[in-house]
Amino acid sequence: MRFTEELRREADHLFEAIFAHPFVRGIAEGKVGREQLIHYVKQDYEYLNAYMRVYGMAISKCADREEIAMFHEQISFILHSEVHPHRNFCAVGGVKFEDVQGFPLAPSADHYVKHMLAVAHQGSLGEIMAALLPCPWTYLEIGRRLMEEVKPGPSHPFGEWIRFYGGMAGEATELMRSRVDAWGETANQAERARMKEHFMYSCQLEYLFWDMAFKVEEWPVPPKAAVV
Repeated sequence: MRFTEELRREADHLFEAIFAHPFVRGIAEGKVGREQLIHYVKQDYEYLNAYMRVYGMAISKCADREEIAMFHEQISFILHSEVHPHRNFCAVGGVKFEDVQGFPLAPSADHYVKHMLAVAHQGSLGEIMAALLPCPWTYLEIGRRLMEEVKPGPSHPFGEWIRFYGGMAGEATELMRSRVDAWGETANQAERARMKEHFMYSCQLEYLFWDMAFKVEEWPVPPKAAVV
């Protein structure tokens, strides 16, 4: 069994919880509130900015150009391709993509970003990849499930989002999986345990990210207003 197959099996209950989350079900049914869509894009825009910074930190730990090229390609994918599903949500929400950028992270998104950054600072390259993998993997499986379940046509409001993650995310996910598998084969028992821990923790935070968007989560005590 591949190491990533072992990870996926142990995280199955978390994947299933994500599939059943009301925000994800809302995407399937074409019924997500405007405020929830906008909050999601605000948070995911900043999350993906942090994700790219983690890629950059991973590059500093790469041993060869093949590994560097992988992370470089993934940064390019986020910069040039992953804007399309964001624009789909913005179009349905009735806002411009440019108007939902630069907002502070909500608690759950902030928690996720700090988890990734901590692993990037303290962990091995294998640990970083294990912590990053749940993001593309859960989205790929959401997209594929909804492609099969919904078969979105031109009239589905989130058809572009579903088709994007049901198709374009596949190659990136498999590439990341292959790297995690390769690293897991050479890692000692302690490092494999840390990789598994980071993977499972990121799966939990993927669920919390959807929940954060669904609940339009904000800090319980608003930040102190700046003195002017």
